[in-house]
Amino acid sequence: MNPRYLETLEFSKVLQRLAEHTSFSAARALALALRPSTDAEQARQWQRETSEAKMLLSVKPGTSVGGAHDVRPLLKDAQIGTTLEPRSLLDVVSTLLSGKRLRRAIVQDADRFPALATTARHIEECPKLVAEITRCINDQGEVVDNASPALARIRRELIIARERLLDQVNRLITSPTNARYLQEPLVTQRSGRYVIPLKAEFKGRVAGIIHDQSASGATLFIEPLVIVELGNKWRQLQLDEAREVERILRELAAAVAEHATEIADTVEALANLDLAFAKAEYACEIKAVEPTLWDQTRVDTAARDDGTEDAPFPQYLRVMRARHPMLPPETVVPIDVHLGGQFAILIVTGPNTGGKTVALKTVGLLAAMAQAGLQVPAAEGSALRVFSGLYADIGDEQSIEQNLSTFSSHMTNIIDTLATADSGSLVLLDELGAGTDPVEGSALARSILSELLRRGTPAMITTHHTELKLFAQTTPGVENAAVEFDLRTLSPTYKLTIGLPGRSKAFAIAKRLGLPGHIIDGARRLISAHDREADRILSRLHRSQTETSRATHAAKSALASARRTEKGSRRRLRDIERERRALLAEARTHLESAQDELSRARATAERQEMTRQWLEEAAERLQRKEQELDSAEATLKPLPVEAAFPPESLVIGDTVWVSSLSQIGQVIGLAGAEAEVQVGTFRAKVPISDLEKRPSPTPGAEAGSVHVGLSSRPMPSVELDFRGWRVEDALPHLDKYLDDAYLAALPYVRVVHGKGTGTLRHAVRHALPDHPLVASFRPGELSEGGDGVTIVKLVAKANG
Repeated sequence: MNPRYLETLEFSKVLQRLAEHTSFSAARALALALRPSTDAEQARQWQRETSEAKMLLSVKPGTSVGGAHDVRPLLKDAQIGTTLEPRSLLDVVSTLLSGKRLRRAIVQDADRFPALATTARHIEECPKLVAEITRCINDQGEVVDNASPALARIRRELIIARERLLDQVNRLITSPTNARYLQEPLVTQRSGRYVIPLKAEFKGRVAGIIHDQSASGATLFIEPLVIVELGNKWRQLQLDEAREVERILRELAAAVAEHATEIADTVEALANLDLAFAKAEYACEIKAVEPTLWDQTRVDTAARDDGTEDAPFPQYLRVMRARHPMLPPETVVPIDVHLGGQFAILIVTGPNTGGKTVALKTVGLLAAMAQAGLQVPAAEGSALRVFSGLYADIGDEQSIEQNLSTFSSHMTNIIDTLATADSGSLVLLDELGAGTDPVEGSALARSILSELLRRGTPAMITTHHTELKLFAQTTPGVENAAVEFDLRTLSPTYKLTIGLPGRSKAFAIAKRLGLPGHIIDGARRLISAHDREADRILSRLHRSQTETSRATHAAKSALASARRTEKGSRRRLRDIERERRALLAEARTHLESAQDELSRARATAERQEMTRQWLEEAAERLQRKEQELDSAEATLKPLPVEAAFPPESLVIGDTVWVSSLSQIGQVIGLAGAEAEVQVGTFRAKVPISDLEKRPSPTPGAEAGSVHVGLSSRPMPSVELDFRGWRVEDALPHLDKYLDDAYLAALPYVRVVHGKGTGTLRHAVRHALPDHPLVASFRPGELSEGGDGVTIVKLVAKANG
């Protein structure tokens, strides 16, 4: 596709609108660089992706590549050994996590979204790299203490050194001896060193190094000599910290470089998916539909429907209610256009400002959009051929720099078009033959159209030449079309009618606008007899075709009415037949039911004698069974009751009953008023008052004895790890886990959800306040896992 012709059609404006719907720079670049494909299968693949993206966004609103960044420049820096900043590393992590979420959302529904899933499978998750970067860098872009043992040690020493330094400085400024020498009893910093404000007149009274002075010169900022060594130590540790942070960032950048290929593939896949989402959103904005894309070999079968001969031309395009994508859909007048079948060239005529050029651009833009994977603003069922080239000469392109007139500019474009256009191309020519002598221009236009017709090149042109209207009427393969004009309002209707030639209506418009009649009559007399005759022929033809169209419409309406009547009659006949069959089936059912009743009555009479004897025997068996049960109940012995002992006599090793847990356990530790009890695999500290001493189980107990042991319910862990879970899977599991923990009388539990993007953490903490078993909850302390953990306190379980 020649970019110059796409620019003539203003395809770049469509791409600008498309780019506004992208989420990150890589996808925006793809949108602005998008070009129509001349490969039919590629164009269809793009259309499938757009339609699937449209469906995905409707069933899963909010699906996006949010959080993705074009980190490919960072990859190049990392590959040449450049140290990456923490924020750059977090951009890499954010991109990989975005890819991970999107890949899983699409691939799990690969049967519904096969085209998108093919792209999504190119996304690489790189879990080890993500884990390492998030281990070393927090959400604020800071290298954390635990990034390395050396960094943790240096920062501990930094804290100690700073505290010692400040302690020494504070002693200096609070000393009564030094108080009168200071402007204020405060500590500040200059050039990274701690200093105190000394009055200039007392210079030398406090030994130290001057680092700065006030604008007035009344205050000197000095670093006392007594803290210089402490300051040096503190500064040295800062340098050590910076070197260690630099080393960590350098190693992380090297790890990014090792995964550069996978990350680049992920960015490209995310960009392609984001472009598909942008196409879907743009389609919704302009109320577009997926067009059918025809191969160049498709034949128009519509001409054979009424038994006529085969159409001489293949189908090129058939768009219904097509709209220019840059015009507001609520105000633009849609048009119906078709090319192919009985004609390959369409000549559009009519008054100025009637919409001829807009119709031309609409057809060209829809063809370009369809081949670029964009849905088209038209009605369902619209279809276009995949053209090998689009050629457009539209508008006044007079060039002062090249000293070309309007006619020369148009002719240069037409020459270029004729040099390369073939039967697979689509040619759009605006005001063909204009800008020069009308007779010569008309002759050139007819010759150009004859050449296009000879090549079988589909074309749509606009003109004011009457000769071209007659050419369309007398030349097979060429058809007239007209844009309508309302003389009552002196405004165009923008409707396009194929099969009728348009008229400029210059005289009629001039008369309505108030031009004197004698001037208009004089103008009519100046028109040649040939032109007047041609105009009369076209007028008669227009009326004839209008009447034919009305008659055809009436015939079609009558035919449709007859077909509806026939269809209704057939439906009523089917209903009557269905009712007749239903009545017969119901009568047969009643007959069969009566026969069954008669058979059952006969069988019942025969069984009654046998049934009476069977009931007597059954009664005797039941009486014997009742006597056996009474005898067995009398031999049962009552269960022994275990004796309880006071808690004061507890010693380690005793077996106890834990009332709050409703469990048997063993004392493994005593501390004041509390005891540590082993309950199965679970240890708990409980008040001694909550325990009842029970006799220890004797070895070799009688096999048939009754024993009260631990509950069969398994003891839940005090920690629930959700890392790697999806929200929709985690929340039901959390609810069941809290129920189990409550039944086990756990006082609190630890829910591990990790930091990540915060989605799972937010979902867990959003669910906890409304849970009836949760007394309170809080984020974990640093030693407990920080913000990646939530500590949940459960309500106390009632005894009993």
